[in-house]
Amino acid sequence: ATCAHCHGTDGRAVEGEALIPLTGRPRDYLLTQLMAFRTGDRKATIMHQITRGYSELQLEQLAGYFSALK
Repeated sequence: ATCAHCHGTDGRAVEGEALIPLTGRPRDYLLTQLMAFRTGDRKATIMHQITRGYSELQLEQLAGYFSALK
């Protein structure tokens, strides 16, 4: 639900919107971005706060989930 609010249902962001779709992106790419938000290496308006609410294992699971969607 947290992801869907901005990135759309099942990570399918609305075409033409500023946010990227998460569906089908490589797991390692997603995890790298999530961890960069969490550490502050990648700047964001809200993602740094959201990612700090999840454990590393949960972020790994989220990355795996979205990468597996077609």
